Amino acid sequence: MTPGQILATILLAMAVSAAGTWQVQGWRYGEQLAEIGETNALAIKEAGDEARAEEQRRQSAVNKEASDAREQNKAAAVDAGAADAAGDRLHVEAGKFAAACSSPRVTQRGASTTRAAMVLTDLLQRADKRAGELATAYDRARIAGLACERVYESLADKRKR
Repeated sequence: MTPGQILATILLAMAVSAAGTWQVQGWRYGEQLAEIGETNALAIKEAGDEARAEEQRRQSAVNKEASDAREQNKAAAVDAGAADAAGDRLHVEAGKFAAACSSPRVTQRGASTTRAAMVLTDLLQRADKRAGELATAYDRARIAGLACERVYESLADKRKR
């Protein structure tokens, strides 16, 4: 063999060896990349599952608080109805008082007494009606505010963990 042929043979052997090495390295890295891809896919799936579970937990907490608030509003409405009934009874009694002030026996005291009783009765009715409206608004606002606070606290507690 000539020196050129020997050189060509050596270069050919080196090329074949390098190609084989590259092929083996490619297989090895291909397996590693496949493992990394599987690990990442599994981590992404687990993160998604955890996020969905957390969202469901949060929504469940919000739904529970909303349901509790509706129940509290119903109870407040029942209480307001009882208070209205008591107010109505008081108005009847005040009306009787005003009527008693206009009886012939009391007429001697004067028309101003009768007018004062009528004005006080009317004032009592209006004040009682307005107080009932304000109490209802206050109850609803308080219930909504407390429900909002409980939802916020349940979400804030989870973030701290």
